[in-house]
Amino acid sequence: MEVRTTVLDNGITVVTDRMPHLKTVALGVWVKTGSRSENLDQNGITHLLEHMAFKGTASRSARRIAEEIEAVGGELNASTSIEHTNYYARVLAEDVPLAVDLLADILQNSAFDKEELRREQHVILQEIGAAADSPEDLAFDFFQAAAWPDQPIGRPILGTPETVLSFSEDALHSYLKQRYRGPDLVLSAAGAVDHDQIVALAEEKFDKIEAGPAETESPARYRGGERRAVKDLMEAQILIGFEGRPYKSRDYYAVQILASVLGGGMSSRLFQEIREKHGLCYAIYSFHWAFSDTGLFGLHAATSREDVPALMPMILDELRSAGETISDAEVARSRAQIRAGLMMALESPAARAGQIARQILVHGRVLTLDEVSARIEAVTSADIRRVAQETFLNSVPTLSVVGPVEDVMSASDIASYLSTPVLRAASM
Repeated sequence: MEVRTTVLDNGITVVTDRMPHLKTVALGVWVKTGSRSENLDQNGITHLLEHMAFKGTASRSARRIAEEIEAVGGELNASTSIEHTNYYARVLAEDVPLAVDLLADILQNSAFDKEELRREQHVILQEIGAAADSPEDLAFDFFQAAAWPDQPIGRPILGTPETVLSFSEDALHSYLKQRYRGPDLVLSAAGAVDHDQIVALAEEKFDKIEAGPAETESPARYRGGERRAVKDLMEAQILIGFEGRPYKSRDYYAVQILASVLGGGMSSRLFQEIREKHGLCYAIYSFHWAFSDTGLFGLHAATSREDVPALMPMILDELRSAGETISDAEVARSRAQIRAGLMMALESPAARAGQIARQILVHGRVLTLDEVSARIEAVTSADIRRVAQETFLNSVPTLSVVGPVEDVMSASDIASYLSTPVLRAASM
């Protein structure tokens, strides 16, 4: 594989990864803006802008955009996250010029027609309603809000019905001009790519993107706390979280491995002890969300009303014991899982294009596989135990629960339980 990088005069970074055994190309534009870039009145505008990009430009209708990409057997889509927005295409190698032209057109020449805007606002209201009707989605929204209360990073990506309906065509144009700037854009492509061709196309097609970075977002401040919604449901959704690590933290890979050891698969501690041995939940796993300046370690469990009282102490016992008992064998197994995931991603042009784009947005360069592997290999079981103690014993818990959750302990109860020096499992 051959990674090449070029920075255009307007600041856009073009990065490609040639995979010569392929006949297709995955390419896209990654923008360093997401829901945390919004102020309170703008909540949801990043996601709405992503939707509206496909609803017509000065020279193409929404139907023509769809027909042109599908006429060559390609696909065109987009996604919005907390820190990034991504517009991407998958095409045969000979159709790369069309894909770049379409991406450039929708990002620079979107019409934001008033009638299209009203229709898409209605669609997003349906999306918000669907999320509110999903106990798991609602629990995750609560989780984010409880970790970072009254901050952009804690607000829902979709926005609220009130904010979504308030956005005008002028607001979209203004936000696009403000946030979509050269130094904050990466055009990434992987597969049967010709780097020089992509650079030439980018220079020709992305000529309206202005130089100069967008305004920096306010720093995130993890606080923790709790949100709960008691509902008459069959299943309780429970999320427990703690302050995590940002991407550039020296402990980033350690906390990723910790999440894998605790709940990263069927051999993990939480799955084996709580689901397999005691049958106290249908689903349980742990995860770590990293961002540019903060992070959130979390675990999710779905269980019945009657199992809630027994489930919570057992989860907390596992968290507390992790700081004392994680073994070399567990760390080695989790390292292997993470390495395998990295290698498998290298076989997918879409995954690889996304990976190298995000690395440039986060680190300013593409990390080599050897470099990442070395960082993962350098993590020891002692590092994991230290990180577990720091995470679970020195961080204010975040708690989000939805469903029949009257008996779920509070966030302060969780903190008190974890700070008790004697393992409950040993005293019962």
